[in-house]
Amino acid sequence: MTTVGAYEAKTHLSELLMRVEKGESIVITRHGTPIAELRPVAGRDSEAIATAIGNLQDFRSRHSVGADEVREMITDGRRH
Repeated sequence: MTTVGAYEAKTHLSELLMRVEKGESIVITRHGTPIAELRPVAGRDSEAIATAIGNLQDFRSRHSVGADEVREMITDGRRH
């Protein structure tokens, strides 16, 4: 893990962000004391997202609600 001083981090932030984007983690220090860490954000799990969307679409196709049922639910909700 790379360590840089706060002044260097401030003056070279764009470069540090490009390095972090490529997967590197960088510790920022002030007078030699670690105060922050720049690290990549955890990526999205595209497969899990696609599975969840598919599950929601499947649920929706099996559980449809008509306009009359929606109107009845709204009316019932207003009474309570």
